[in-house]
Amino acid sequence: MPVGANFGVEKKKASSSRRKSSLASLTDGGDSSMEGEEGLTMEKLDTSNRELARLFVEMFQPLGGQHISAVFNDEILADEARKLWSGDLSVECNIAAIDRKGKRSRGGLMGGKKKKKKAKGFASKMAEELEDDGSLSGPFNLPKDTEVALFVAPGPKELIAIERICNDVGMGTCVILLNARLSRVEKYASDDARKLFESFEPVWFLGAASQEKSPGCLMHRAYPGKWVLARKPKIGAPKTIAIQDDMFTGDECAEAYATMEVSEIEKTSEKLAMNVAEWFK
Repeated sequence: MPVGANFGVEKKKASSSRRKSSLASLTDGGDSSMEGEEGLTMEKLDTSNRELARLFVEMFQPLGGQHISAVFNDEILADEARKLWSGDLSVECNIAAIDRKGKRSRGGLMGGKKKKKKAKGFASKMAEELEDDGSLSGPFNLPKDTEVALFVAPGPKELIAIERICNDVGMGTCVILLNARLSRVEKYASDDARKLFESFEPVWFLGAASQEKSPGCLMHRAYPGKWVLARKPKIGAPKTIAIQDDMFTGDECAEAYATMEVSEIEKTSEKLAMNVAEWFK
């Protein structure tokens, strides 16, 4: 889903122990005016991811809460979900965290003194993943009887644990990655990991296309449909300019944008909209 999308699930502003920080880099230079005066913050991003997770938990409720697991990256995020979802029968599930040391490792965010950490390579991070018992079981496992595992906004580090879990549970558990943004992952732990995550099927995608190569365009895909590239005119709904089986690359967006047809009516309407906008400046 779009970065920081507001689903309107949490009516009241949730309290958060996290510091607000600018996340403009995550929007790939998008229009910050859509994010409000404060812009995109860590709190808004966390809220968006948590709201999306809640919608999926509600969707799978017929399975029974004991068979659904919402897995967050750390305990700070997991605790926030536990607090907000507590007592709501429509969102019963197991709430867990991959990094169960989150509160200690993020002491600065909880009001304590933040310790300076030494930079670690990939091998060191992998060793930490396995250090608790020295085996491939790792420090984190899904709760027993989990049939649907929802991993919320996992990053490259969390994908290491998710790869192991996928290998452990096999086809007996449906693993869903929410806002994983795998297209931005440049390096995987191994070739096997790359093959695994490339095999995940994007069931829903809505986001901006390359604005440098296709200004004003967005991409959309709803399983089992095809990928759609659409242009948002100044007036009216988005207009489809290309459809294909796979996700559009930057070059494919540029080609579709260069060859799209714009009617005279559309050109006139957009010119009028621009003129009106100039009057109110």
